[in-house]
Amino acid sequence: MLECIERDGIKIEILQYKNLRGLRDARLAKDLYNLEKVGMSLKQVKITLQNSSITTEPGALYFHKGNICVECQIGGVGGLAKKLIKNSLTEEAAFTPTYSGTGEIFLEPSFGHFILMELDNDPIIVDKGIFYCCESGVSVEVSSQKNLSSGLFGGEGWFQTKLSGKGLCVLAIPVPLSEVLKYELNNERLKVDGNFVFLRSSSIKFTVERSAKKLVGNLTSGEGALHTYEGTGKVWMAPTQSVYKTLVQSNYSSTANRIGDSNEG
Repeated sequence: MLECIERDGIKIEILQYKNLRGLRDARLAKDLYNLEKVGMSLKQVKITLQNSSITTEPGALYFHKGNICVECQIGGVGGLAKKLIKNSLTEEAAFTPTYSGTGEIFLEPSFGHFILMELDNDPIIVDKGIFYCCESGVSVEVSSQKNLSSGLFGGEGWFQTKLSGKGLCVLAIPVPLSEVLKYELNNERLKVDGNFVFLRSSSIKFTVERSAKKLVGNLTSGEGALHTYEGTGKVWMAPTQSVYKTLVQSNYSSTANRIGDSNEG
C-alpha cells in the first residue's frame, strides 16, 4: 500500500504491485524486466465504502464486491445541458457514475501516478483529465480563466476543472509524487517558464506575463511569457513533466525513422 486516507464511512487506498510474475510469453520478459529496472510499477485504487458513496470517471471501475449500487445522475434537462457543457469545456466526462452502499471497489490498474487529497471547503483548480474519483461531498465544476492572457497563452485553454466542497478525492497526477513540488504562497508571486503547474488553490490568481517589461528585455533575457501565480494558497507543479514528454517524442521519432528506413529497404 502506497497511501491511505480513511474517514467516516470511506477508506481510499493506493495499492502497488511491485513485481509482476505472471508472464507466460518469454518474448515479453525483457519488457517487464526493463519496466522494473526503471522503477515503473502497476498501481490500483481501492475504495472501501460503509453506507457511503464515491463518484468516479466513467470506465474506471474494475470490479466491486458487496452491497453496492451504481447510478448516473442527470438532473433533468437543465442538468443534462450543464453536464454536456462541462464535458465540452473541460474534457472531463459528462456522465460520472456514483457507487453507493457498503463494500469494496477496485478501479482499473494503471502504470500512472495517483495522489490522495482531502478537501475541507478549500476549492482547487486542476488541469484537464487529472480528476479520477471523489466522495459525494466533493463537486466537480467548470472554472473559467479570469483574464485574456491566461486563456490565450496559459496552455489549458479558457476552462479548467474545479473541485470544491468537503471530502476525499483521488487525482491522476502527471509525475510521481516524489517529483512534485508543493508551494504554499502567502501573499506572494510565483513565476514559471512553462506549463507544468497542474494544481492550485482557487484563491490563487493566474495570469501570463512577459518576462521583461520591454521588447528588448524579452529578447535579451532569452525568455518569453511567464506563467504567474499570485496570492495566498497552494501551488503544485511537476517540473520533470516536460522531460518525459521530450523522451516520448524522441522515441516516437526514432521508431518512425526506423520504420521508414525499413520500408525503403
